[in-house]
Amino acid sequence: MIRLGVNVDHVATLRNARGGLHPDPLEAAQLAIASGADGITIHLREDRRHIRDADVAAMRHGITAPLNFEMAGTNEMVRIALETMPNACCLVPEKRTEVTTEGGLDVAGQHHSLRPMVVALKAAGIRVSLFVDADVHQLQASADIGADIVELHTGAYAHGKEGELARLTAGARIAHKLGLEVHAGHGLTYENVSAVAAIPEVMELNIGHFIIGQAVLEGLPAVIARFRALMNAARS
Repeated sequence: MIRLGVNVDHVATLRNARGGLHPDPLEAAQLAIASGADGITIHLREDRRHIRDADVAAMRHGITAPLNFEMAGTNEMVRIALETMPNACCLVPEKRTEVTTEGGLDVAGQHHSLRPMVVALKAAGIRVSLFVDADVHQLQASADIGADIVELHTGAYAHGKEGELARLTAGARIAHKLGLEVHAGHGLTYENVSAVAAIPEVMELNIGHFIIGQAVLEGLPAVIARFRALMNAARS
């Protein structure tokens, strides 16, 4: 069955709006797992706008499901990852001025700087994922530098760009043939998740903003249950 990873970054966003301790991202992660999530994703941004260093340590020791650590490709983040030892690291592009991640990582253009990071993380036993667009050159470069996984950026698809579902489908097939495990995420909702979940090579979806936002209205267990039902129905 296709896996569901839940990103709890925006629980931290809500907490940080008041500067206190509530709501707790760890508590949200534990509830997500109890409600059917297969893994938890957190993104420690360089500006610490939501998840903070203390959250990373608490999450590593406080959850039983796999932890996916999203990070920029910097020496600081590699150091934190090696100290934390998450199950997987997903390298993503990061700009201080962006509201959210705006596109895939340029692996083909940055392979010389990214390769040593991939090597170091893998040597420590951490699976390495690269967040990329469904572009054959980026997928080939991801395989060439030794990534285990690619997470296909579904943002353009989520915004209704014509032909993007076909591009994602073809990209997933290419990545699989290159020996890469295929994940997908960004901008997925109740309305658009099924078509991506139906792509046979996609093994995992990582969803954050919509799940946390919709949980305000429905409750986290109900939102996760509905996503699981949609994903499983699409796959079957």
